[in-house]
Amino acid sequence: MELTFEAIDEDQPGPKWRALFDRHWHAYSRWFLREGVRARPTYLQSLRAIAQHMPELKPAYEKIIEVAGGGDLEARFLAMWCPPMYIGGCSQLILPGKNPALIRNYDYSPKLVEGTWLASRLHGRRVLGMGDCLWGVLDGINEDGLALSLSFGGRTEVGKGFGIPIVMRYALEFAKTTAEAVKIFARVPVHMSYTISAVDRAGKSATIFVNPDRPAEATDHLVSTNFQHQVEWPRHATATRSVERAAALATLTKSAPDAALAAFFKPPLFQTSYDKGYGTLYTAFYRPQDASCELVWLTDRWRQSCSDFQDGVKVIQLGAPA
Repeated sequence: MELTFEAIDEDQPGPKWRALFDRHWHAYSRWFLREGVRARPTYLQSLRAIAQHMPELKPAYEKIIEVAGGGDLEARFLAMWCPPMYIGGCSQLILPGKNPALIRNYDYSPKLVEGTWLASRLHGRRVLGMGDCLWGVLDGINEDGLALSLSFGGRTEVGKGFGIPIVMRYALEFAKTTAEAVKIFARVPVHMSYTISAVDRAGKSATIFVNPDRPAEATDHLVSTNFQHQVEWPRHATATRSVERAAALATLTKSAPDAALAAFFKPPLFQTSYDKGYGTLYTAFYRPQDASCELVWLTDRWRQSCSDFQDGVKVIQLGAPA
C-alpha cells in the first residue's frame, strides 16, 4: 500500500495552500456534513468561538477563509468548532534532559490521512506541522523548540469545543515553552478527549489530558497511548493494544534516542491494522535543540527543520516490519 507525503513551504496561505485545499476539500466537506448541515455550528457561532477562545488566531483564520474562496461552509469547517467525532490510535514518548526529544507513531487509516507537512509563518513564528483539516496540526514544532504531538484519549464523550488540531496550531503559533502550552490547553475547550505530549528546548515536558467534560490536567508522564489515567473504553484499548503499547513505551524512558526510535518499528508499537483504521503511517522524531523533525518509515527518513525546510514529495510503501 502506497502513501504520499508532501512538504509545503509557504509562510502565508497562498497558491500552494489553495492547491492543497482543492485537492482535499471534497473529502473534508463530505466528512464535515455527514450528519447534515444543521448539525454543524453556523459561521457566526464559529467566528465567535475563535474570537472568544483563540483571539490571536482570528486574523489568520480570516485570511485562510479568504484564500479558500470565502464560502460559508468552508469558513465553518476551517474554524473546527464542534466538528464531527473522529478517533485514532498513536503512541508517544518524551525523552527529557539536556538533549530532549519527542517520538511518536501516528496510527490511523491510510485512506483518511492528509499527508501534508506544512511550514508556515502565520504570525511571524516559524511552525512546522503535520497537517490535518487543512491547517490544523497532528504534531509539530516551532522555532523556539516547542514540540507537541497528540493522541486520542480513549473516551467516547463528545462536547462543545474545538477539534484538537486547531488548538495544536494555536499553541505552536503562540507558545514558546511547555508551561505556556499547558496554559493554552487548560483554557481552550475541546470537543473530545485527547492526550498531548509537550517538550521544549529547556527539556521541560508535560503530558496533558484534555477532555470535553473534565478540566485539563498536566502530568509528568513521559509515555502515552490511548487512555489517560485508566482504560475507559475497553473495546478500543483491546483493539489498538493501548495498554501493551504503554508498557512497551515505559521501558524506553531512559533509552538513548536512536535506541528508542528503533523500538517504534517493532510490535506492539508498530501497528499494521491499516484496514481497521489504526496502522502506523509515520514515525515523527522531534529534537527541540535545533527545532527539527524527522519523519521516519521502514524504508526512508526525511529530515526538515525550522531553519531549513524544502518542498518535496515522498511516496512510501506501507507494510509490516521484515
